Amino acid sequence: MLLRYFYDEKLAHASYLVGCQRTGEAIVIDPGRHPAPYLRTAEAEGLRIVAATETHIHADFVSGARELGVAHGAKLYLSDEGGDDWRYRYAEEVECRLVKHGDRFAVGNLSFEVLHTPGHTPESISLMLTDLGGGADEPMGIFTGDFVFVGDVGRPDLLEKAAGLRGTSEAGARAMFRSLQQFKRLPDYLQVWPAHGAGSACGKSLGAVPSSTVGYEKRFNPALSYTDEEAFVQALLDGQPEPPRYFAVMKQVNRKGPELLSRLAAVAELSSVEAVTALLEAGAAVLDTRPAQEFAKGHLEGTINIPYNKSFPNWAGWLIDYERPLAVLAKPDQWPGILTALRSIGIDNVTGYMDAGKLRADGSSRLESYAEATPSEMAGKVEAGDVHLVDVRGLSEWLEGRIPGAQHLMLGTLPGHLSEIPRDKPVLLQCRSGARSAIAASVLQAGGIKEVINLSGGYIRWREEGLPHEDGSKPQAAGNR
Repeated sequence: MLLRYFYDEKLAHASYLVGCQRTGEAIVIDPGRHPAPYLRTAEAEGLRIVAATETHIHADFVSGARELGVAHGAKLYLSDEGGDDWRYRYAEEVECRLVKHGDRFAVGNLSFEVLHTPGHTPESISLMLTDLGGGADEPMGIFTGDFVFVGDVGRPDLLEKAAGLRGTSEAGARAMFRSLQQFKRLPDYLQVWPAHGAGSACGKSLGAVPSSTVGYEKRFNPALSYTDEEAFVQALLDGQPEPPRYFAVMKQVNRKGPELLSRLAAVAELSSVEAVTALLEAGAAVLDTRPAQEFAKGHLEGTINIPYNKSFPNWAGWLIDYERPLAVLAKPDQWPGILTALRSIGIDNVTGYMDAGKLRADGSSRLESYAEATPSEMAGKVEAGDVHLVDVRGLSEWLEGRIPGAQHLMLGTLPGHLSEIPRDKPVLLQCRSGARSAIAASVLQAGGIKEVINLSGGYIRWREEGLPHEDGSKPQAAGNR
């Protein structure tokens, strides 16, 4: 047997290629949208990908199951649990077997047993793997998807918070409690292979270790320590982070079936700033992916800035309008990765791309900018009310501590709340370190609020400099940390 681990750090997404070396057949579990890494690895190992499966209808990335099924002839094994609302709409167009709790299927000499493990989603399944070709008659591990992570379990509130299905959070939490009782009965030696690692919004405290064991999670995973259902439900629902806005889109895309990559329109290369400006005037969105400091010094009016880094897909999913055509300004060596990242979260309406270096050559006289300032430079202005302070961190961060007088508007929700921001004075934007507030500065300027300042170093530096802050509900004077 061969097992290969694939990890997309920008999505905190783990997927797996499992192959039977005796028969040369392989299956991909929880595939991402772009199949090239799986195909390359399979070819290098002398395997053919004959099957693909996923543990549930994903909300945080575009699944590659349909791509592997239609474009590469893989047989799909998809959940038939959860009721009609959670069935895959594209199952009939591919070779597919819908599976339920207790079902088994084989790929070569590899045997998979299906466990229905609802909680994160109603249709969620886990897959226990037994290597029959190696002589085993008991499973060696379990692919848990978004059910059990290293140090955490899947959040049950996404359907309510992201998709608007009221009342599903508590029902999901109770289903998760029951599913975990089933998990606790599994042998301690079973390896646990989850679909996400640290940084995923599908849980609140995922570990950075790629795998674990059932026994280790039973001993050290806080969610598995509860024996009282009511206490478990309260603890699981408390403190869950805000789900990115695009999660609701992904649920629909993955249930219906993503568009095949070969059918996506080609992206035109834009030769000039004038071409980008024309797209803006025609109603397109323009995304500048340069580092924040470069963007701050000069950018086209009306563009927003999401630097191409580890958190790029998350903020793109929050802030990009899926219905509008999108043009991208990027460094040429980063462009292929940027397009892949956008398409990995279903932003397919990308119509144009321009080398961001052309901004300096063609448009330097037409660029706008915004200022950056340190906490010590701005503290007096904040206290005197000469600037309006907007804190764009998450709710949990805000509740833990904040600068007195700040208005809280989480970055991802900012486009829908611009009308709530006063325009009679400069707006000072603040986050934890200055990275998210830099994105916020671009969102405000693109929305017509031009006089903005980014707080360099954010709340961390503010506190380090001993400036007034509030910890929880208690105000702290200058110098008290």
